[in-house]
Amino acid sequence: MVNDNRLIGEEFCLKNVAFSQRQRLSYIEFCLMFRGHLTRNDLVHRFEVGLSAGTRDLNLYRELAPENLTYDTKQKKYFQTTHFKPVFKHDPRTTLVKLANNISDGFDAIGDINFPVNAPSQLNVPDLFIVAKVVQAILNNKVINIIYTSLSSGSKARDIIPHSIIDNGLRWHVRAFDTKTSSFRDFVLTRISKVTMKQEQVVELFQKKGEDHQWNRTLPLQLVPHPKNVEFPTAIAMDYGMENKVLEIEVRAALVGYLLRRWNIDCTDEASLKGGEYQLWLRNSKSIFGAENLAIAPGYKQDKNIYKDL
Repeated sequence: MVNDNRLIGEEFCLKNVAFSQRQRLSYIEFCLMFRGHLTRNDLVHRFEVGLSAGTRDLNLYRELAPENLTYDTKQKKYFQTTHFKPVFKHDPRTTLVKLANNISDGFDAIGDINFPVNAPSQLNVPDLFIVAKVVQAILNNKVINIIYTSLSSGSKARDIIPHSIIDNGLRWHVRAFDTKTSSFRDFVLTRISKVTMKQEQVVELFQKKGEDHQWNRTLPLQLVPHPKNVEFPTAIAMDYGMENKVLEIEVRAALVGYLLRRWNIDCTDEASLKGGEYQLWLRNSKSIFGAENLAIAPGYKQDKNIYKDL
C-alpha cells in the first residue's frame, strides 16, 4: 500500500513538473490503468518526443509510484502491478467519455481546461477500477470472472469474455460472451462489484466479437418527424439534420432497442403513440425484426404473421 508521505511527495513533485511532462506522465498512468501495459515507444510515438525524453518520463513516473509498474526485459514492456494506485485523479464521467471516443491524452487527469458543457446525469457512474479491468480484458483478449448482481438471481460469480463497452444514454453496459448461458449479453457495469482476470484461460473462437451476430449486424432506420404529434416538422428536421425530412441511419442490432427508447421513437405501424415526447416515427418498423431489446422500443409489436411461412 502507498503511504501518506509518498502521496505528499507526489503532490509536491507534480507541482514542479512542466505541464507537457505532466501530460505524458498522466498518459503513462492511463495506459497502465486501462491497457495494463505500455512501452517507451508508445510514449515516443504518441507525443513525438525523443527516446531519451521517453526514458526520463518513465523514470520519473517510477520515482513517483514505484509500486505501480514493473518492467519485463523480454517483452520490453512496463506492466501494471497488483499494487497499482493512481497518482493522478481521473474523473469517472470524463474518463468514460474519453474511453468511448478512443481518447487517451491524459488531459482530464491534470485539469487543463474546464469546458462549460454539461450533459444529463446517468443513474450512477461505474467504479473506474472495475471499468479499467474490463477494458484491459477487452484489449488483451482475456476471460474475466465477475461478481454480478442481477434482478433475477442476486449476486453470483460468472465468467465472461467482454468485447465492447456501451453507453445507452442512461447507464453503461459491457457487451460480453456469457459462459453460463453460452450467449452474448449486456451486463450493467454498476452491477459488477469485483473483476478477476483469468490469465491462463483461453478465449475460444465462438466466444469472440466476430461471432456476436447481433453486434455485427446493422439495421437501416428511417426516422421522420411524427406525423400526428408534431405541428411543425421542419423544426424536428433541423434538430436531427434530416434531408427531405428523413433521417437514415445504420444501427447495430444489439443497440437498436436502446436508441429507440432513448430518442422516444414511435415504433408502431400507424404512428399511433400520443404525447409530446414522441417527436419521431420509425417509418420502416419491419427493418428491426429480430433485433435484441425490442421490448423497450416504444410501441413495437412483433408481427406474428411473419412466422406463418417459416
